Amino acid sequence: MKNSEKMSAGKLDKAAIKELAEILKQTDLSEIEFEANGVKIRVARQMVQTSFAQMPMGVVSTEAPQAGLASPAGHPGVVKSPMVGTVYLSPEPGAMPYVKIGDSINVGQNLLIIEAMKVMNPIKASKAGVVKQILVRDSEPVEFDTPLLIIE
Repeated sequence: MKNSEKMSAGKLDKAAIKELAEILKQTDLSEIEFEANGVKIRVARQMVQTSFAQMPMGVVSTEAPQAGLASPAGHPGVVKSPMVGTVYLSPEPGAMPYVKIGDSINVGQNLLIIEAMKVMNPIKASKAGVVKQILVRDSEPVEFDTPLLIIE
């Protein structure tokens, strides 16, 4: 960070905060933390969900694939985890989930969040379609390439 040398204990470095906020905007992250010279700066932004519907929470599918059908990992509409972390289905505890089974989604729409190293990483839809299955539970740890959900 360009401004790290300006940070000293007890001093607020507005330029460093602005730079961190710009990184959040550019990378579409929800929070970022930086520490230097005994000063820790955490910048976070609230991700706003544009539509709220009073519907029951989506059901997580734990059923085994039916005979003759491929596993979820081989499904053409599977969304896999791009990282190791903890999956969150809603923006905060008690909030409506980003998506539910049966929801129509658009390209770029937030599907869930994966927390990795205290950074909340939104996972977005790479294609439009309908959510057919949610293959993970809220607060569940996931590995790289873990099938998360299926979009058809």
